[in-house]
Amino acid sequence: MPLKLYSWNVNGFRAVVRNGFEEWFEKAKPDVLCLQETKAQEGDIAEELRAPKNYESVWMSAKKKGYSGTAVFYKKRKKPEDVRPLDIAEFDDEGRVQLIEYPDFVLVNAYWPNSQPERKRLAYKLEFGEAMRDITKKIKKSGKSVIHCGDMNIAHKPIDLARPKNNENNPGYYIEEREFMTTFLDDGIVDIFREQHPEEEG
Repeated sequence: MPLKLYSWNVNGFRAVVRNGFEEWFEKAKPDVLCLQETKAQEGDIAEELRAPKNYESVWMSAKKKGYSGTAVFYKKRKKPEDVRPLDIAEFDDEGRVQLIEYPDFVLVNAYWPNSQPERKRLAYKLEFGEAMRDITKKIKKSGKSVIHCGDMNIAHKPIDLARPKNNENNPGYYIEEREFMTTFLDDGIVDIFREQHPEEEG
């Protein structure tokens, strides 16, 4: 089933609403829109924003208000069979993952943790990555394909970063993260952007 799919880290849903989200949405007309870092509770969002004409949405909010969170908007005629969390409390409590199930594939909308300065959350992030590997394998074993979208908070290769040498000890480019991403892709995940733009930097 072909889908016009968008993925967007909004860094606060209210902020993008103030800056023209509704106008963009009307123009883009996505079949499915995956948002990350919504920083919002579903009940705090006006119904007309949560359910634009001909659309529905599902929100996975963090327990901590104003933090993290994911959401998916979809056309009613492109409604998935199911939208569910990862079912791992330490990640679901931060609203980090939505598993959006269609007949032939599962769309994974994920907001990967930031490893933070001095590697403060690196262990948590790598555990999250392993959970992503596990769910990917389970979905593929079921016979469905997997599409990952979202904000991974990792620059995999030097070409993926404007100043790689200056960032070698910065979150998102720690060697542990880069090595994990190699392992993740080696499981059979294709980096579509890099496949289509092999020479584009940054």
